[in-house]
Amino acid sequence: MVPITTVHYLVVAAILFVLGVIGVLTRRNAVIVLMSIELILNAVNLNLVAFSHMWGNLQGQVFSIFVTVDAACEAAVGLGILIAFFRNKETINMDEIDLLKW
Repeated sequence: MVPITTVHYLVVAAILFVLGVIGVLTRRNAVIVLMSIELILNAVNLNLVAFSHMWGNLQGQVFSIFVTVDAACEAAVGLGILIAFFRNKETINMDEIDLLKW
């Protein structure tokens, strides 16, 4: 049985990060884009906690809490904007979100 090391956590975080970036770049649904951004932030949190455990200090874990709070605020504000936009335009397609251009 192979022990789980920091490298394993970094590989999982890299996979999460790549999936999040692919979701942001390829999807047109705004909700999916927000979920992909959450995946990216969770990959960052996993890296912070893995390195914090590897180095034996709590700084990465504390900073991870701040990133989690930032992700929750981003989700709340982003979903609020999407609800307001859906009420006005009746779509959440990223190609049709050009209301703030002018």
